[in-house]
Amino acid sequence: MTSRNFTVDIHTHILPRDIPNFRERFGYGGFISLDHHMPSCARMMKDETFFREVGANCWDPSVRLLDCEQHSVDVQVLSTVPVMFSYWAKPKDTLEVARFINDHIAEICVKQPKRFVGLGTVPMQSPELAIQELRRCKEIGLKGIEIGTHVNDWNLDAPELFPFFEACQDLDMAVFVHPWDMMAKEKMPKYWLPWLVGMPAESSLAICSLIFGGVFERLPNLRIAIAHGGGSFPATLGRIKHGFDVRPDLVAIDNPVSPEKYLGQFWLDSLVHDQKMLDHIVEMVGENRVALGTDYPFPLGELEPGKLIGSMPWSEERKGKLLHGAALEWLNLDLQQFL
Repeated sequence: MTSRNFTVDIHTHILPRDIPNFRERFGYGGFISLDHHMPSCARMMKDETFFREVGANCWDPSVRLLDCEQHSVDVQVLSTVPVMFSYWAKPKDTLEVARFINDHIAEICVKQPKRFVGLGTVPMQSPELAIQELRRCKEIGLKGIEIGTHVNDWNLDAPELFPFFEACQDLDMAVFVHPWDMMAKEKMPKYWLPWLVGMPAESSLAICSLIFGGVFERLPNLRIAIAHGGGSFPATLGRIKHGFDVRPDLVAIDNPVSPEKYLGQFWLDSLVHDQKMLDHIVEMVGENRVALGTDYPFPLGELEPGKLIGSMPWSEERKGKLLHGAALEWLNLDLQQFL
């Protein structure tokens, strides 16, 4: 192995094998549990409603490591499955769920520090509690936080959320923004459209909110990565920029700076499933701002980690930046600690 082909996957999800009965504990429903109905296979259940089927690679680190060996992935960045965010719940209950998840991820990372890096989750509906748990995440060794593309009725430009982003910058904690609770679900009852249409729109919503709300402007050292290659944002940047130019009275009301200024200030993962789009986002934000992301272990992700990057007609140096360089810069980690 050389440093050039060292591989860090910033977008993987994990669950504890045994999730407490939060419905019973808190006295109301909506939380996820795992029904281990057969060996190495479980149903994710939201109360009595089936959510999705998952395998042992979703909760067993040893199975994940076997997959990593097969796919030549050296380091996985672990984050929870977004449905576990629980922003809709009572803040004190979401905090308890978050602490349980974060302790689980931290324990895995302590046992395999050269193979796993952890991101926590926090009760974003209560920024004060979110900052409290953010500090604890840093204390237990997590390197950042995964958040949703919105928090209930707040988009990421909400003034209430700014102190949290400021704390992430001050504490040197990376932020990974992942779609969840997709918009307009009632308009998309068929064809898996919330995942195919809603998710890309959610990522663009998050980026535009952070740009136009002035979060990137006011916090230039905040390290944010957006899942799924930024969703629909890269393909619609021209429209977004044109809207800013022709209707500043509607668009530039909180930040008078053109959105193009912030290209290269945030990271995207490489999960775009298309050579032309991967080339586009690298040219748009820079080769040091696109990091391998697979959405492991879910089927909408890249099933052979790094295959798309490897297929590109690029130098080994550029491929190395996408396979690990951009990820390590986002996490503020040094390659030598993993070699």
